[in-house]
Amino acid sequence: MRIALDAMGGDHGPTPNVHGTRLALEANPDLTIVLVGDQAQLEPRLAAAAVPANRVELIHAPQVVEMREKPAEAIRRKPEASIFRCWQLLATGAVEGLVSAGNTGAVVAGGLKTRKFLHCVHRPGIATVMPTAKGRCVILDVGANVFPKPRHLLEYGVMGKVFAQSMLHIDRPLLGLMNVGEEEGKGHELVQKTYELFRTSHLKDHFYGNIEGRDIHRGTVDVVVTDGFTGNVVLKLCEGVFEFIMGMVKSEVIHPLPHDRELAAQAAVQLVGKYHYSAFGGAPLLGVDGVCIICHGSSNERAIANALSVAALDCRLKINDKIVAELEQLPSGNDD
Repeated sequence: MRIALDAMGGDHGPTPNVHGTRLALEANPDLTIVLVGDQAQLEPRLAAAAVPANRVELIHAPQVVEMREKPAEAIRRKPEASIFRCWQLLATGAVEGLVSAGNTGAVVAGGLKTRKFLHCVHRPGIATVMPTAKGRCVILDVGANVFPKPRHLLEYGVMGKVFAQSMLHIDRPLLGLMNVGEEEGKGHELVQKTYELFRTSHLKDHFYGNIEGRDIHRGTVDVVVTDGFTGNVVLKLCEGVFEFIMGMVKSEVIHPLPHDRELAAQAAVQLVGKYHYSAFGGAPLLGVDGVCIICHGSSNERAIANALSVAALDCRLKINDKIVAELEQLPSGNDD
């Protein structure tokens, strides 16, 4: 199994990518990682990290898309950037998947440029896993498609259902449509039309109906379907609230404790380890023909290793084959 890693992507440069590579190889005996990036920077880091040379391949990419660059401009100006070289490898079948902690817009743009979509998919979507009171749920889209059509959201429901069954081990996942109220008929035209598509599709027995933002962490549903703009706002808001609450726990609860402060701090560390984004590693771009995992820009070596392991597991489970089989049950139609 061969997974390409955008070795230059992320806020911290190639170092966490190299160390994450070593950790991922230790956890996945069947994995070969293709590191794509600046050879002069990668070679000494690979040697220092004692990454087994027989299980990595280095492909030189002389350009890097910076985190604040506009994706459309980057594609024109930097065709040899590391993330675009990863997509070229995936498009030609040289690798089965790719992982990147780089510019999210550039990652998505690279995938859209290849047009290497799964059969029956009109637009890919980014899925992310969130903790709930009952376990975990998946939300999509969280940023790839900010102007979706009803058909796109219906397809996201299919992809999210398959992902929840395969990766989260939920036998009969419930699907919810993000809205401003639970009642039928709420919301704008997009969600109203999408509601009807769900209600009349083969997913109707899995369709819970409309949900509100507070239902996510309650665990009301297992799959939350929304447009990329709303989903990204929800994701960033949840990240901010988590950081805020943990900061308050540290300053208002742990520090004032006269006794057992160390024990409380250990409990807080375990809590962060359980619910932090790095625990899952990254967000899959579902709907592309291959595996693409998008990591947080500030990913450390643990997050990179987890993302590579998730990509490998995705390949082993053949999730894309399952997605196509489900999508073929939808009535044929365009993306309106």
